[in-house]
Amino acid sequence: MLKARVVTALLLAAGLLGVLFLLPHLAATVVFALVAATAAWEWAGLMRIDQPARFMFGGVVLLFCWQSFVAGDTAFLMLWGAATVFWLVLAPLWLRYKWSFAENDFVGYAVGVMLLVPTWAAMAALHARGPWILVGVMALAWVADIAAYFTGRAFGRRKLAPSISPGKTWEGVGGAIVGVLVYGMAVAFVVGLTGIPLILGLLALLPLTGLTIIGDLFESLMKRQAGIKDSSNLLPGHGGVLDRIDSQLSLLPAAALILHWSGQ
Repeated sequence: MLKARVVTALLLAAGLLGVLFLLPHLAATVVFALVAATAAWEWAGLMRIDQPARFMFGGVVLLFCWQSFVAGDTAFLMLWGAATVFWLVLAPLWLRYKWSFAENDFVGYAVGVMLLVPTWAAMAALHARGPWILVGVMALAWVADIAAYFTGRAFGRRKLAPSISPGKTWEGVGGAIVGVLVYGMAVAFVVGLTGIPLILGLLALLPLTGLTIIGDLFESLMKRQAGIKDSSNLLPGHGGVLDRIDSQLSLLPAAALILHWSGQ
């Protein structure tokens, strides 16, 4: 299992870097849409829907991506705004009350679109600004996850959401915040950001870190309610695509919105 996990991780990293830095922007945008469609197929699986409907939902998400691309910047802004409201307002309530899609496929499909299409739009827009910008934003979730894991392992005592994800602790949340702030200061040093912009940037990292944790918990709740461990077995040792991008779903739209508002 460890060997498969390492090999898959290396292939994923190589594939991501190849898409980001070797493909032209339009081709990379198409790849992002295919990833979103694959995640949609997995999402429909969490809804316990049969295979034909799962593939159909993947096609629907592709259609939404295409229509959003044609509509342009205004559609992207609306998608990011709607997704950010969902993650800041509805997702915490969802986790609190443990709502379910049981016998309500429409809600399941609607939430799936809300998760995946704005994320695709954010990836496309951030990549258009520059591959390193997209990598830098995505790395925030990676740093938060790694810092939370090791801090939780070393110091974790108080459970964050034991009925959803027993391994997560409040100490891990603290570690994630510290790790992301250190990461933010390192990036600021590299790009020469100082003064008020630096302070505002670091402050913006706090809610973004919280969003990565909410995204992780939200997918964990969906899997728990579906009675499965992984969203699929497409990635040996890593589960499915949703398992790898759960934190990005909640992070990327909000980050894209902040960068747009800040004029960066």
